[in-house]
Amino acid sequence: MKNNKSYLNLITFVSAMGGLLFGYDWVVIGGAKPFYEVFFDIADSPSIQGFVMGSAILGCLLGVMLSGGLSDRYGRKPLMITASLVFILAAIGTGMVDSLSWFIVYRVLGGIAIGIASNLSPMYIAEVAPANVRGRFVSLNQLTVVIGILAAQLVNWLIAEPITAGTDILQSWNGQMGWRWMFWAGGVPAIFFFIMIFIVPESPKWLAAQLQFDRSEKILAKIGGEEYAKSEIGELKAATSTVKEKVDYRLLFKGKMPKILLIGIVIAAFQQWCGINVIFNYAQEIFAAAGYGVSDILFNIVITGVTNVAFTIVGMYMVDKLGRRSLLLFGALGLACIYAILGACYYFHISGIAVLILVMLAIGCYAMTLAPIAWVVISEIFPTKIRGMAMAVATFSLWTACFFLTYTFPLLNNALGAYGTFWLYGVICLLGFVFVKRNLPETKGKSLEEIEKELTK
Repeated sequence: MKNNKSYLNLITFVSAMGGLLFGYDWVVIGGAKPFYEVFFDIADSPSIQGFVMGSAILGCLLGVMLSGGLSDRYGRKPLMITASLVFILAAIGTGMVDSLSWFIVYRVLGGIAIGIASNLSPMYIAEVAPANVRGRFVSLNQLTVVIGILAAQLVNWLIAEPITAGTDILQSWNGQMGWRWMFWAGGVPAIFFFIMIFIVPESPKWLAAQLQFDRSEKILAKIGGEEYAKSEIGELKAATSTVKEKVDYRLLFKGKMPKILLIGIVIAAFQQWCGINVIFNYAQEIFAAAGYGVSDILFNIVITGVTNVAFTIVGMYMVDKLGRRSLLLFGALGLACIYAILGACYYFHISGIAVLILVMLAIGCYAMTLAPIAWVVISEIFPTKIRGMAMAVATFSLWTACFFLTYTFPLLNNALGAYGTFWLYGVICLLGFVFVKRNLPETKGKSLEEIEKELTK
């Protein structure tokens, strides 16, 4: 089959813009934090600081759950348009406010957009990409997420003016306007996303589930040609009930669906509970414990960010060659081994470059395996008619796991020490290895209809 690469690249890139905005909006608050906390007079209120930082997660969970049923009922495209509008509103509003309450409201709105984008973008790409390249194209969404993260870090660095000792942050440009421009800058890609999303077609898989086979076939023909379209439509008709079923959450608990849903939930949660995100969230504490000073820590964080992007690209090109299951198994076992050695370094007080190298290895291993592959798997294992709802449940699991991981790391680090915490994550990785090996079939090169047939038989 000969794909229309330019068209496929275009619609995939546009839909993956949701991932870029997700990454940007998620991280931009970190650079603005020292300035808006002084502006809103919460620099000495740790509990309020934590709530403000975590408010986006509340919106994210809400966005995920709303997007599931709504995307199955009304389509993928309307929800992506909605997400782009909410991103624009959140970017403008967060930078305009002078009240902490309204600042939190707009952060929650930004979280809702993140939740919708994190659910819809990979799912939409999985539904438009042909089976032989689906893994690579879905992984593009993860690449745009990490690019969005780097973009936020770069924008924050470029906007913030240097602060000399003794400077009154509240009266400085950073304290009055700088943090606002950090949020406003996110409105530029959000507006671009809103404009471009209108050229993207509705998901042909969703249209087929609505018995709109003619519209579906036209889109598929534009993606892969007439022969490809007829073949896909044949599979879609065979896999689709001739009666349009009402979207209902009870469908998640019929037949084999509970087992498939469990696979999605566990893999999504495992992507977080493997522990790698604590290196990004608590990089300062981790490197400080390894003996690094402040300036070295900032440089090391840049190195980890570049490593994350580089190995995400590697994962994109490996997913359709080595397969999803193989990469998940490699990632789980690889991280378990790295954590064992990293924990030993902390236990025996080995510091410096050895810890930095191990951290880079862990990030590289994660970036080319669990980070993109988890999104690929949960976007393709669920039946089309309830994919939105099922993926919403899996994505909700991922964000809930993210919250508990972030919340528990300081507690674990205090109770078990850095070495005990990383050894615990190593044990979780081994358990994840066993679960994937026993429960997940390889989905590489299979159409979504073939995967559905294999998992539901």
